[in-house]
Amino acid sequence: MKLTNPSLLLLLLVLLHLVSKPILASKDSLSYVVYFGAHSHVEEITEDAMDRVRETHYDFLGSFTGSREKATDDIFYSYTKHINGFAAHLDHDLAYAISKHPEVVSVFPNKALKLHTTRSWDFLGLEHNSYVPSSSIWRKARFGEDTIIANLDTGVWPESKSFRDEGLGPIPSRWKGICQNQKDATFHCNRKLIGARYFHKGYAAAVGPLNSSFDSPRDLDGHGSHTLSTAGGAFVPGVSVFGQGNGTAKGGSPRARVAAYKVCWPPIKGNECYDADVLAAFDAAIHDGADVISVSLGSEPTSFFNDSVAIGSFHAAKKRIVVVCSAGNSGPGDGTVSNAAPWQITVGASTMDREFASNLVLGNGKHYKGQSLASTALPHAKFYPIIASITAKFKNGSALDAQLCKLGSLDPKKAKGKILVCLRGQNGRVEKGRAVALAGGVGMVLENTNVTGNDLTADPHVLPATQLTSKDSLAVSRYVSQTKNPIAHITPSRTALGLKPAPVMASFSSKGPSTVAPEILKPDITAPGVSVIAAYTGAISPTNEQFDPRRLLYNAVSGTSMSCPHISGIAGLLKTRYPSWSPAAIRSAIMTTATTMDDIPGPIQNATNMKATPFSFGAGHVQPNLAVNPGLVYDSGIKDYLNFLCSLGYNASQIAVFSGNNFTCSSPKTSLVNLNYPSITVPNLTSSKVTVSRTVKNVGRPSSYTVRVTKPRGVYVAVNPTSLNFTKVGEQKTFKVTLVKDKGNKAKGYVFGELVWSDKKHRVRSPIVAKL
Repeated sequence: MKLTNPSLLLLLLVLLHLVSKPILASKDSLSYVVYFGAHSHVEEITEDAMDRVRETHYDFLGSFTGSREKATDDIFYSYTKHINGFAAHLDHDLAYAISKHPEVVSVFPNKALKLHTTRSWDFLGLEHNSYVPSSSIWRKARFGEDTIIANLDTGVWPESKSFRDEGLGPIPSRWKGICQNQKDATFHCNRKLIGARYFHKGYAAAVGPLNSSFDSPRDLDGHGSHTLSTAGGAFVPGVSVFGQGNGTAKGGSPRARVAAYKVCWPPIKGNECYDADVLAAFDAAIHDGADVISVSLGSEPTSFFNDSVAIGSFHAAKKRIVVVCSAGNSGPGDGTVSNAAPWQITVGASTMDREFASNLVLGNGKHYKGQSLASTALPHAKFYPIIASITAKFKNGSALDAQLCKLGSLDPKKAKGKILVCLRGQNGRVEKGRAVALAGGVGMVLENTNVTGNDLTADPHVLPATQLTSKDSLAVSRYVSQTKNPIAHITPSRTALGLKPAPVMASFSSKGPSTVAPEILKPDITAPGVSVIAAYTGAISPTNEQFDPRRLLYNAVSGTSMSCPHISGIAGLLKTRYPSWSPAAIRSAIMTTATTMDDIPGPIQNATNMKATPFSFGAGHVQPNLAVNPGLVYDSGIKDYLNFLCSLGYNASQIAVFSGNNFTCSSPKTSLVNLNYPSITVPNLTSSKVTVSRTVKNVGRPSSYTVRVTKPRGVYVAVNPTSLNFTKVGEQKTFKVTLVKDKGNKAKGYVFGELVWSDKKHRVRSPIVAKL
């Protein structure tokens, strides 16, 4: 059969991908990444040079297997451009033997990573314009037109209006990337979407052979299109989700050039992305010419040399590429933050001052404000019986399953024609609504627990539904249980702006302290990550559920996956405005101008109405219009990071191959707390005093700065000197901060303060974190 209609061909490719699944290997197959550090390319990276690297990899593995031919078959990736290493099928004993070789930095399993969106387990969207940088302030940045933003994710939906190239000039001549569409004739790049690649050999090594439908950078999941358009999507007027949030969609750098690197695939046991593919994508993105790399994925915290994102982002930093990563969605527990390397910008998630309100009105006249993006509504002002879902369970069914509204747990004889109250947790939130609808229910109230508190998410429910805070949930449950014939009505969704308080930290946002390097405060910053509206795929529903026939070109999604590209977009603007700035300087500008206050005003809170700490928001909530003029920056470079690794205990040979040159650790070793970071963290202040050194660079006009310190509780803080006078741009000044525990203080644990340099025009703020 010959297909000549492009739209029919596109539909066929999409359907093939959706119905096909990877074939699991018939026997256990192990794959590992063997990492040598950096290449010693001294000239331009040519095809011949990369071929020679591959040959050395085959020779190296062949010396262990006894067969170069077998080594050639076993290696499925050779990292030949900037990252030196390979990924191969190895058994455990062979991997262990290779790890002992003196030229090897590390050998680690080709483990799985997760996308940092909340939809996959507890399904969670157009940005309110209070975030969008002011046109007048960012005019000189031309909205990031000279910047190339690369996105490691699930690919891109190229037909989206967010990736149109109207008004853009020729593709920058420095760009070396490709549009890998040889096996997907419907996929096209342009002057906006200038490149797209896919990497799935690591995924295939874990799950087994893949069919040809996987050979495309097309986004069939929605995640990649959403994150890439948030970072660099073009101006698109008239965007909404089911009529809500109407406005003009635009990325943080709306005129930036963008490129997609597909590294994540259909989930296997909840994991979508694999280390070997992530490293291959980093190696390509660095070589292609990216200025900013946005990474909305991650793994459990692990050693930097066993972490593909940490390794890839280090090599990117060597080329002065800004790498922005999501903090993870494992909150609200402490010590859950991922992507904690100091050469990355790590982003938490918080709310914005917009909501999609849908209220629950009870028969007693009480109104409870909830949130929803349901595409259908109940008849105007019509009330229905409301019951707890547990009372609709089958006679011999599971009470817990019915309480959670799991599929098949609800008896239609008891649920038909009623609004059911379901408990949040375990299964997907939209799935709960489907269970209610299948049982004949007319609506759903989703109750928060104490853990999720006030954390409300506007979901695209398949029936009239709303989600309530934990406090309001208790009141509704009392009414339902204590009223003879309880009735209720759910109002249609409506967009409301000016929400107070905002921002509030999302309950899912992962928190510090870092378990890998507690001397570095992570996350660095927080940005909008709840109900963010951005481009989506036309291949699947807004709920990502197969049962849902709806399709949206723009969708509301939540997660640190969504907050990460906000910062990527801002980094793109700064990169265009200040092309000579290092990634560390860009991070510093973003961090030191952030705010820790909400719009009431008061301190930023978490989802349970408690005051949030820097372990949730880092330096605070991003303020892009201030980041363009920070006054001073805390700069650092690769040598600083290498000395940091030395202080962590990595040996000289590891550091040498990691750096790709003859680097020698400073003697004595630099204290971990002295990395020139925009935050100050002392994780052990139990007995003696600690003195921390920092250096600031003037990036503004000549000026004199004075210091102000808000001391952490139970800690004495002294700064020397207390004033800094700058006479020219680029001038640097060093100061020391001494922290001493107050002997009379009985408090234990982490305490928080801040240090601010000010010349009355700029306010350069750094968090202080100390553990007593």
